[in-house]
Amino acid sequence: MNCICLQGYADGRYVLPPLPYAPEALEPMLDAETVLLHHDKHHAAYVAGANAAADTLRRMATGEISAESAPTAAQNLAFNLGGHILHCLYWAQLSPEPTSAPQGPLAVAINQAFGSLAGFHRVFFSVTQAIQGSGWGVLGLDTLSRRLLVTGISRHQDALSPYLVPLMVCDVWEHAYYLRYRNNRRAYIEAFARLVDWSVPEILYTRTLRHLTPSAS
Repeated sequence: MNCICLQGYADGRYVLPPLPYAPEALEPMLDAETVLLHHDKHHAAYVAGANAAADTLRRMATGEISAESAPTAAQNLAFNLGGHILHCLYWAQLSPEPTSAPQGPLAVAINQAFGSLAGFHRVFFSVTQAIQGSGWGVLGLDTLSRRLLVTGISRHQDALSPYLVPLMVCDVWEHAYYLRYRNNRRAYIEAFARLVDWSVPEILYTRTLRHLTPSAS
């Protein structure tokens, strides 16, 4: 089972979790050069940006520096932290030896929401392919209805919504696929889907439902 590498915070700092596999392990669907650039450069930049913004806000709160630019720092933190969270899940859900289909409660929920796994893929591919510019395709749990939904995230900040828990995410920023797939986003999305280890969304789904369900008194 692919580990859920969501250990993105330690000792008071946001940190870049290591890849749970070798960079070349996702070949031929994702090439090693893209994986390394994506993880070591792009994801790392979000980690650095989140730490810088958080440090600035702490210094403003203590009066060490003026709070006049607090709105900008807060926006920078939301953008970079959202990117960090999404990327942590992105790497964790991929595997060179993925489970090809969900099991148990998540499989039931997918059938209820989309009719079948094939129905889910039709919706997910369509939504993710149609994202304008950069963004993410997301299979998430709506914590109000406790139903699954597919949506697109165009701004990293949207990942911080308390009402949407991402379970599976596809990065369609060009840095995620352009070296191999150029402008063929659809081919990348289909390749991505073949690498998803469904055990990761399953764990996130059951864990989230458990937190949403009040314990018996």
